[in-house]
Amino acid sequence: MMGCFIFAALFIVLAVVFLIGKGDMLIAGYNTASEEERKEVNIHRLRLLMAIISVLTAGFCGILPFIGKEKDNVLGATFGFMIVTLAFVILANTWAKKK
Repeated sequence: MMGCFIFAALFIVLAVVFLIGKGDMLIAGYNTASEEERKEVNIHRLRLLMAIISVLTAGFCGILPFIGKEKDNVLGATFGFMIVTLAFVILANTWAKKK
């Protein structure tokens, strides 16, 4: 149970790092992109999305111990989190791109 709260705290710290603009090297894909590919990305929007998903992940880690050990509760929460994550992947590939 304590491990969940430690992970939640780490994701909150990660969200703060993204919000202050220091976490670009932690964004998968952006870190390995060429300069031309980086110019096509609105990094401010991408940082905002990464901070929000980090906070949501922290919340998910924080509520897991309280959900209980019933499979239906855990599967429902996990499925919901996967849907939210998919939405953020789509946003990162559309909203965070420069037009």
